[in-house]
Amino acid sequence: MRILLIRPPRPPRAITIGEFMFCEPLGLEAVYGVLQEQKKHQVTILDMMAEQVDIKQYLRDQQPEAVGITALCIDVENVLALARTVKAIEQNIPVVVGGTQAQLMPQAFAEPAVDYVMHHTTAEGLHNLFEVLASSADPEKIRKKIPGVLTMKDGIPANIRLQRNEYLVPDRSSCVPYRDQYSYFGYRPCALLQTSQGCCQCCTFCLRWRLEGGKETHQDMEIIFAQIRKIREPSIMIIDNDFLCHAERLEELCAFLAQEKIEKNFLCYGSVRSILHNRASVSRFAGHGLKAVLVGYESFSPSELASYQKKATVEENLEAAGLLRQWGVDAWASFIMHPDWDHADFKAFRRYIRQLRPEISSLSPLTPFPGLPAFRKFQDRLLFDVQEYEQWSFGNIAIRPSKMSLQAYYAEVLLTNLQVNFFMNNAFYLVRRFGLATLLRLSVGGTRLTWRYLAAMWRAG
Repeated sequence: MRILLIRPPRPPRAITIGEFMFCEPLGLEAVYGVLQEQKKHQVTILDMMAEQVDIKQYLRDQQPEAVGITALCIDVENVLALARTVKAIEQNIPVVVGGTQAQLMPQAFAEPAVDYVMHHTTAEGLHNLFEVLASSADPEKIRKKIPGVLTMKDGIPANIRLQRNEYLVPDRSSCVPYRDQYSYFGYRPCALLQTSQGCCQCCTFCLRWRLEGGKETHQDMEIIFAQIRKIREPSIMIIDNDFLCHAERLEELCAFLAQEKIEKNFLCYGSVRSILHNRASVSRFAGHGLKAVLVGYESFSPSELASYQKKATVEENLEAAGLLRQWGVDAWASFIMHPDWDHADFKAFRRYIRQLRPEISSLSPLTPFPGLPAFRKFQDRLLFDVQEYEQWSFGNIAIRPSKMSLQAYYAEVLLTNLQVNFFMNNAFYLVRRFGLATLLRLSVGGTRLTWRYLAAMWRAG
């Protein structure tokens, strides 16, 4: 069966950190790997974030017999448009939608052009679904035989339970035409690697641990080592929620890298708590290629840190920042801008960033995704409906501010982003670490982000 897997293009008005991080479609690569195992299918990935195509002509040329599309929340309209295009070319091509949004809110795809939604992804479910599609495409058979697959003609069951996806090993050869484009800040090309699912930190604003579980489920390190051996990129971003949480696994990785004489640039997510608790192991990892840690400092306010259920204090944030500098590891800090801040809070926030001195900072307004506690808390202050999918990006202001006008709040967000991106994110650091070309590329991304905030501020006025 000829199967086409598509990552849709980024919505043009979305305010995201995609200007600075452009990552491989790891989920589609995993689906590709599963479907290729049985040698029954001819599978192709089209990454429309990396390649601009005339999709109608592409479909006519490729003549797929089934199409799978991955979706984040902001992708819903693009995904539905793609599904309609597929059906306009050939009504009988089954369209399957998966990804985070399909897992969280499958009803978003209740549309005649979508045939099936992968609400829960497993290797068995993928094998069985496409085996049935290749033979009979009998909706009744799919509905009864394949758990996790929703047949849209049957409707979405009421109170459908969120289920966790199975860990699947990606086949990175599936995106060879695009791999030199994938990057993480200045590291390009850069591969992604996941070694565990879930997170015991359980921060209130975080969506991901709700998808993967409230404690870490670690994969066997031999599975991880086998992937590292095959990765050709010089840099690897480890996308576990908190890769530094388990000292023994860090020690195993360092021993493996030393034994096999593998030299890579490693980037990872890590919590302040893990940095402080596993100092010796993190320090050793720094000697085996750890270049940067994406660490969620989140706020300058002790009360906000407590409300987010962060396990670290303001003072511990500063201590962790000092340790990373001592070990020669860059801190790529993330922060949340609260809708109840006033002008003094923004000034205090900017002072705190200067105290922490991260090499790179990313700033996001508090985003109350449906299903999170913040959604219920701020429901009467939301600036758009749940169905306005393109608005639900991490960079967008979703909650009406309480202590200033929306336009004034946008102005503070823009001022803070300008100070961070053009002054605090040290240009000398970027040139020294990545070169002038990377500085220019990130500057272009920062400029685009600025224009999008200016446009949003103008609309708010």
